[in-house]
Amino acid sequence: MHRTPAEGFCAADIAAQVGATLIGAPDRCVDRVASITSAGARDLAYFSGPRRGVNPKVCSAGIIVCRTQDTGLMPPQATLILVPNPQIAFIDIVAWMWPRQDAYLGIDRSAIIHPTAQLAENVAVGPLVVIGADCHIAAGAVIGSGSVLGQNVCIGVDTELVARVTVLDDCVIGARCLIAPGVVIGSDGFGLASDHGRWRRVPQLGRVIIGDDVDIGANTTIDRGTLDDTRIADGVKLDNLIQIAHNVEIGAHSAIAGCAGLAGSSIVGKHCTLGGGVGLAGHLTLADGVHITGMSMVTRSIHQPGVYSAGTPIDTNTRWHKNAARFKQLDRIAHRVQALELRFNAAKNPDEEDV
Repeated sequence: MHRTPAEGFCAADIAAQVGATLIGAPDRCVDRVASITSAGARDLAYFSGPRRGVNPKVCSAGIIVCRTQDTGLMPPQATLILVPNPQIAFIDIVAWMWPRQDAYLGIDRSAIIHPTAQLAENVAVGPLVVIGADCHIAAGAVIGSGSVLGQNVCIGVDTELVARVTVLDDCVIGARCLIAPGVVIGSDGFGLASDHGRWRRVPQLGRVIIGDDVDIGANTTIDRGTLDDTRIADGVKLDNLIQIAHNVEIGAHSAIAGCAGLAGSSIVGKHCTLGGGVGLAGHLTLADGVHITGMSMVTRSIHQPGVYSAGTPIDTNTRWHKNAARFKQLDRIAHRVQALELRFNAAKNPDEEDV
């Protein structure tokens, strides 16, 4: 990050901001942040523990945020800010250095706002925004350029819709949420019924209810419920390009990486993580504290916390094709092994009767 303030930030002030112990020059100043591998003398970096390929001894950062147990790994010239969790401290430091600035001031003249919509005095509305009837926009909210709000939408305090966000009728978004460009909230779920060989749409009459402090990445879609609501609890973090189907429930403080897909009526517990490309079949439940590694397909409910994986690791193309062919033979091989075991046991104990 290369946003330079009028004056640099000195180590003593940074340490005081996060309640940290300072080792080194308290008047050393930085005006940028950078990674531990690329930082220079005017940069602040953080080091959260040994990692392959990273040697902090050769780092040129002016200030490094690190743990007490890692001070011996640090370069001698650096000023150190000692904290229990360097990554969290780094987040707080950056937020203090460069506080959020509203994208807009006031209401742009090109915005179309229904007369029955209720906006708090300090709501910011960007160009080409459309806000429908009976919407409620709370104080400090930012509705970014090109966003569209249907009827009776509620947006909580200090929530930001960055740009081109669509929130359809009756949906509710809590406080301090960050909704990235291209997100669609409240589109119809994939509800179909077969009527003598022809598909008919099932009415999608539920809503999407999103709690407080939720982040939703670019081009993620969250479908409304069929009859009941789709629910995203407080503190959930969703990456880009995720599909959340109708009537899904995601528990508090769970996080889902990009390109995951959650089928209808699946339930994810609290403090779960789903890696990139994970797929959840419909109508299943993940308990609290379940962690699914990337590209896994989940086809059954998981009732115990822990780490779960599925899928075949990458291999050379030739070996992968051979193993894939053998995989199709596993059932036949299992029956043959079972038969051989029975014959072996019978030969070993000829006088015993089969049970």
